[in-house]
Amino acid sequence: MTVQRGLRTGLAAAAGLALTFALPVLPATAAPAAQPSSPEAAAVSAADRAAASGVDQLRKGADEAFQRVGVTSGASGLFYSAYERTYRGLRVVGGDAVVVADGSGRVRGTSAAESAPITVGTKASLDSAKAASIARAQLPTVDSVGAPSLVVLAGNAPKLAYEVVVAGKTATAPSNLHVFVDAATGAVLDQRDDVKADAPVTPRTAAPQQPATQLGAGNSYYVGNVTIDTTGSGGSYSMRDPNRNGISCGREGGSVFTKSSDNWGNGSGTDLETGCVDTLYSVQQEWNMLRDWLGRNGIDGNGRGFPASVGLNQVNAYWNGSSTHFGHSQDNRRQATSMDVVGHEFGHGIFQFTPGGAGSGNENGGLNESTGDIFGAITEHYANNAKDTPDYEVGEGVNLVGQGPIRYMYDPSKVGDPNCYSSSIPNTEVHAAAGPQNHWFYLLAEGSNPGGGKPSSPTCNSSSVTGIGIQKAAKIFYNGLLKKTSSWNHKAARKATLEAAVALYPGSCAEYDTVKAAWNAVSVGAVSGEPSCTGNPGQNDYSLTLSPSSGTVQAGQSATVKVNTAITTGSAQAITLSASGLPAGATATFNPASLQSGGSSTLTITTAANTPNGTSQITVAAKGANADHSAQYTLTVGTSSVRTFSNTTEYPINDYATVSSPITSTATDAAASPVKVSVTAVHTCSEDLRISLTGPSGRSYSLKSESSGSCTPFGTKDFSVPVTSENASGTWTLVIYDAYYYDTGKLTSWTITV
Repeated sequence: MTVQRGLRTGLAAAAGLALTFALPVLPATAAPAAQPSSPEAAAVSAADRAAASGVDQLRKGADEAFQRVGVTSGASGLFYSAYERTYRGLRVVGGDAVVVADGSGRVRGTSAAESAPITVGTKASLDSAKAASIARAQLPTVDSVGAPSLVVLAGNAPKLAYEVVVAGKTATAPSNLHVFVDAATGAVLDQRDDVKADAPVTPRTAAPQQPATQLGAGNSYYVGNVTIDTTGSGGSYSMRDPNRNGISCGREGGSVFTKSSDNWGNGSGTDLETGCVDTLYSVQQEWNMLRDWLGRNGIDGNGRGFPASVGLNQVNAYWNGSSTHFGHSQDNRRQATSMDVVGHEFGHGIFQFTPGGAGSGNENGGLNESTGDIFGAITEHYANNAKDTPDYEVGEGVNLVGQGPIRYMYDPSKVGDPNCYSSSIPNTEVHAAAGPQNHWFYLLAEGSNPGGGKPSSPTCNSSSVTGIGIQKAAKIFYNGLLKKTSSWNHKAARKATLEAAVALYPGSCAEYDTVKAAWNAVSVGAVSGEPSCTGNPGQNDYSLTLSPSSGTVQAGQSATVKVNTAITTGSAQAITLSASGLPAGATATFNPASLQSGGSSTLTITTAANTPNGTSQITVAAKGANADHSAQYTLTVGTSSVRTFSNTTEYPINDYATVSSPITSTATDAAASPVKVSVTAVHTCSEDLRISLTGPSGRSYSLKSESSGSCTPFGTKDFSVPVTSENASGTWTLVIYDAYYYDTGKLTSWTITV
């Protein structure tokens, strides 16, 4: 899902968005390769095992599972794997998590979105047609209403809900509204609009590319005469970047600019082609900064960028989730395409395409806006352009409404925004709520009294802070962002950036101390579980994994589990093991019960003859001298007959069409979770396909959610599908929906093991 974010609005922001990644969904329970072929493969394998085992913050109920949706490489050899949570096969909106692992296959940290335990039923009492009707009524003008999809909406009180996407218009702007309707009562639980159309600001009281790469000559308004990467040859040129996938610039509502020469712009603030010179130059600088300073590959982290357009007839600029749009100043003398503004809008794309997506709520939205401001400032410092010199003011060159910058990072209060965090931030308009983190970043990079002509910055606790420089600050901020979840807030950002400082600069506490001092200086206080810094390279810590992470026994039998620990940093420490959450009549013993980190133990879970059938989530806790960790083992007591059934009938997969392929199972007893499904299909763009499995109960389980990005052939894919309370016998139906156009194919066969 996507969000349109603008420069400034006087309207309160609506709730944010659900998590979406433009990557294939991979099961967290996939068996790891015996010998990972690369550091990333080793990290991903370790992360998948941690997700399957419910390590630390990835605690999950017996009916829950994690599916990996993306991997991003960070600094210091760390990889950040993002996961979505499912509950009885349903997607959990707001149940995402992140696992940090290194190239040696060691888990280095976890984070998860905040939610109460999920105990909802999965059978809706409200008819889906009624849910669609309720959702339709949320927009005054409706173009289309998508098919309702059952999800679990996480939060303080998780609910079973229909998610219905309604496309149309509000009174003032386009809308692609995700409406969450209570599947029991019909109440509207939440609304999250992909399009956030900002009101005009008032004063305060993937396309085909041509083969040749060019360095075009640009005459910009903000940065002078520059070179820009363009495409073309032989008298036909375009403002499409041949080296940065997806980056282009054109007229709002029109096509990419083209002409017979490779000379662009006339330096005028009112000329749209000139506006595109500024836009292309700025986003190309931002892309290079991400590569050179932060090690990120493109705006989305996977080598992809997004198009831009100029000429928006608004005093504004915005990001809508898949493109950027730039308007003009209030006096209509300048395009809103200065480097900090362009960096800001594409910064929203970076926020969206890091774990946790665009999130929801005003505090999260404020951090999103601040992220845009921060990436704008970092881009200016990286480019170090002589005409648009780097600073920490937002939009000073555009002078959007004739009152200079729209935000001051070193002193947000100069335009009435809060310098300090307080309990009112979650209810503060999102652009104003950017103040505390903007202020923190300036203090981290430059300090409270940097000198050299840079402005002083007041602190909320009257402290003095010495900055560490913008490049170090950028690395810490970005690597903290890679632990973001959909419930991202200032406390989580503090903890994540402190963890990033420890990981990025082992053996030094100067960076850590400044991160901490800067958060304290903007009134974001200490957080439970935040790291400390001793100054020793690698503080004592370890990882905990279980192998296997689940098992099935009959009453009276035993299950054995290998409890493995590995030193991740520092030296070995003493660990004591314990288990909780056992089913009635079961006992747990460890051999040994105490060990040094780096060692292993065998856990034996013995059930009694009268232990009831069912599934239990057993927590294995490791209490160490310096650090504590936990993992979960899923124990199922009961029996099932395991059999495999196939359907070899071919079904065409066409644009926007749904394929339903049934299999009748004659297996007995309950279906053992997870059910194994193997799908073979011919399709040139597997990323276009949504795949689900409907069990004999009528419940639907998501195998693969819709995504976008570069297309890859489908071939054969294997899935592990967590199911609950399903009989093995009956009709199981594979449902495939082609969510896009241009590409077609066919389902050739599929098998299910129950």
